Amino acid sequence: MRIESGSFRDNSGFVFYDKGEIFRAVSLNYKENYDLLNSSKLYDKLVNDNYIIPHSEIEKNDLPAGVYKIIKPERIDFISYPYEWCFSQLKDAALTTLKIHKIALDHNMVLKDGSVYNIQFHKGKPLFIDTLSFEVYKENEPWIAYNQFCRNFLAPLALASLCDERLLQLFKDFIDGIPLETAANILREKSFLNLGLITHLHLHSYFQNKYSSSNKKVEVNKKWVNKNSQLRLIENLERTIEGLKLKRKKTNWSSYYSEHHSEKYYNDKRKIVEQYLNEARSLRVWDLGANEGEFSKLAAKLSNVTAFDSDHRCIENFYANIKSSNEKNILPLVMDFTNPSPSIGWANSERKSLTERANADLVLALALIHHLAISNNVPLNFLAEYFNKLSHWLIIEFVPKNDPLVLKLLLNRKDIFDKYDIDNFEREFEKHFIKITSQKISGSERVLYLYKRKN
Repeated sequence: MRIESGSFRDNSGFVFYDKGEIFRAVSLNYKENYDLLNSSKLYDKLVNDNYIIPHSEIEKNDLPAGVYKIIKPERIDFISYPYEWCFSQLKDAALTTLKIHKIALDHNMVLKDGSVYNIQFHKGKPLFIDTLSFEVYKENEPWIAYNQFCRNFLAPLALASLCDERLLQLFKDFIDGIPLETAANILREKSFLNLGLITHLHLHSYFQNKYSSSNKKVEVNKKWVNKNSQLRLIENLERTIEGLKLKRKKTNWSSYYSEHHSEKYYNDKRKIVEQYLNEARSLRVWDLGANEGEFSKLAAKLSNVTAFDSDHRCIENFYANIKSSNEKNILPLVMDFTNPSPSIGWANSERKSLTERANADLVLALALIHHLAISNNVPLNFLAEYFNKLSHWLIIEFVPKNDPLVLKLLLNRKDIFDKYDIDNFEREFEKHFIKITSQKISGSERVLYLYKRKN
């Protein structure tokens, strides 16, 4: 048995792995809450409405000391973190959390925490994964998770909406949400016309700072704290979050194929990639530099796909597209592969690095290598070694120096890339991979390779 390093903060239970399967232990001190979760039919309601990850109870006669139950949740293909989500993914996660809290109140329970890490994207939807986050509702007590919810959801959404969506990367420094004071200082007058942000962010931050320096316990007028006041709070948060939008902006990489390549090139590339995908027949595909997902959708006909791109707007558009089409096999994420997600949190083990969480069976690296090698000066031998760590199969597109988009990259810089050519590319990659086949793409000098790892 191996205990999940990120579950140590919750005294209600813990996540562990055994023989490759994932389980959650429910502590004896959570018995009352767990029993009400089931007897009130709250769990059934949330499962039926597709808000929470379903689980089964494991029958065991020899439970460890202090353990009440062991449950086995449905497995999630890829665990992602909020600093890898686009704005709309975080917004949907926030609204899902608030909706769950409202349903819980109807069943005489509340969410005891408002952590963004309680949400994962599974089969195209944000799902709540922490079964032990519910506790019995107590009259005249405020929502204890309000501050955490505002740090984890409202503050980052406001920063992304009113300033820059790249500020979602602040989650890497503030693992339990962006401090309200920090968000208020960045936003300043940008948020002064938004009554919800004034209330839940600026005033919230002011009173938090005021009472944090006091030695007296904060007294709440319990006359005004009841279930109806909690519902009004939740509904006000919902309206505030619903009102947050991203400013319209076009990036260099949106509409990449329609603006930069011929139809002949695109159609031939699609045909070759489809041929390679059918030959490799992999269960789990990572699409690196996925853009708006043209080839991720192709791979999703055969596999579960995690699609990465460093451009927030590309992933924003991609996520909107898979929502509207009800696509269940693709998870689009924001990721810069020159700086992939690291291990962070307590002892650098609370939130895992990209490669610690999973590996792909097949990696798609289309129209990517020139950005890594030329825009970011990553040598070809480094790239070959890294791709070897990621996947058993590799579909990769080599883009030569005479390609118009490579010439554009070199337009205002010195060409120091004397080793960037197809011969050196093949030499370095074939130290780690066996070349199954390669084909030149019509309408270009680009070449698509299908590689299989040597070991």
